[in-house]
Amino acid sequence: MIASCPEPDVRRRWLERVGFHDGTRDGEGGQADWLVLADAVGLAREELLDERYVARGTRFAVDSYLHFCQTRPWTEAAAAALTEMFSPDLMAARVVAWREHYPWIKPEGYAYFERRIPVVRTDADWTLDVVLTHCRSADQQQAAIEALAFKCDVLNTMLDAVDYQGGVE
Repeated sequence: MIASCPEPDVRRRWLERVGFHDGTRDGEGGQADWLVLADAVGLAREELLDERYVARGTRFAVDSYLHFCQTRPWTEAAAAALTEMFSPDLMAARVVAWREHYPWIKPEGYAYFERRIPVVRTDADWTLDVVLTHCRSADQQQAAIEALAFKCDVLNTMLDAVDYQGGVE
């Protein structure tokens, strides 16, 4: 998405999102927080990193989303990210439920969510503004709607794949 976007301000702001996930140095960022979560639930780090438990359908869905973002106009890739508009409240509710039903998860395992929830609220507002600003024609607006629907299909496919697989054995 960044590579095909001609808008320097949009690219710079999107890079902040990448920075959140990658961190500014080793051991920081959302990916590092996922490793802490793996430790907190007793999943060996190497099992997470070698992706042995990724369901085939989930891998296919993620690859489809990546392909979509690489091949579609940057505004459509941005529009697809608008699923984040709904995620802060969902993430917050899930954390409450996990703490209630899975007390064995070490508290540090929630770091990703505790850091991501406030950030995703501003990211979603900003992304919506980008889409509304840059998708002016009826065709662009329709493509943005279809991009968001596609991303919802991706997320639903991931859930179906995990449900079908029946969890980790």
